[in-house]
Amino acid sequence: QVQVVESGGGLVQAGGSVRLSCTYSGLTLSAYTMGWFRQAPGKEREGVSCITLNSRITYYADSMKGRFTISRDNAKNTLYLQMNSLKPEDTAMYYCAAKKYGGTWSDDRAFGYWGQGTQVTVSS
Repeated sequence: QVQVVESGGGLVQAGGSVRLSCTYSGLTLSAYTMGWFRQAPGKEREGVSCITLNSRITYYADSMKGRFTISRDNAKNTLYLQMNSLKPEDTAMYYCAAKKYGGTWSDDRAFGYWGQGTQVTVSS
């Protein structure tokens, strides 16, 4: 049985930083491409970032490039998202997820093993 524990969200002022973590058990992280998604109230879930099995390739949504950094520690079965220069529009519930193959990097239908979500709220 796969279990996922997300952590690191919270309330932060604009311009601040937050690091999200997502630790898996019952799943070998090194076998999966990993992604972060977010969903703001009244909006559809959107892709934030994605990282391949061996961390060679990373993807970011345009609005997050240069501000967010995705990383993984396969030995710890943990995925990270470092979020800097946060803006009020980054306020959302953030989710981690895993996929073996298929779909574009931001296609949430290709992902499974979703985390429970962690709330990030950025105040202006």
